[in-house]
Amino acid sequence: MSILDNWQQWKDFLGEKVITAQKTGMEKEKMSEVAFQIGDYLAKNVDPKNEQERVLADLWKAADENEQHVLANLMIRLAGGSVSH
Repeated sequence: MSILDNWQQWKDFLGEKVITAQKTGMEKEKMSEVAFQIGDYLAKNVDPKNEQERVLADLWKAADENEQHVLANLMIRLAGGSVSH
């Protein structure tokens, strides 16, 4: 089973990565940019595995670049981080 198959596992995985990034001193702006790049890659290359991922993919595709950055930051917050702009 892939990490993408279960929404809670995906959020937990992201949360662990956000915590690791924060502990290693990654700046909020860099974390935000990495989240944007990951979101863009997933939306373009990975078929959503559950309803939540389908909604995120649809929102990503409907959003302009600024809104995609907002979505990326919201995913960081949802996963347990605290990036804000």
